[in-house]
Amino acid sequence: MKFADHLSKDSIRKFNQLRRAARNKKEKPKQKKEKLSFRDVTNLMGTNRDTFKRVGGRVRRK
Repeated sequence: MKFADHLSKDSIRKFNQLRRAARNKKEKPKQKKEKLSFRDVTNLMGTNRDTFKRVGGRVRRK
């Protein structure tokens, strides 16, 4: 048997109202997306970092 078979029509209606109210509370307002410039994105990805190479046992910056 289903859950609804054990309840009266009035209690089913109240239960559905509670479900709708809970569903509406869960919805959060959407946050604005942060606009990043091309320079910010490349900096975050780490493409502007120094590269190092081992030359003759020493580590040198390229």
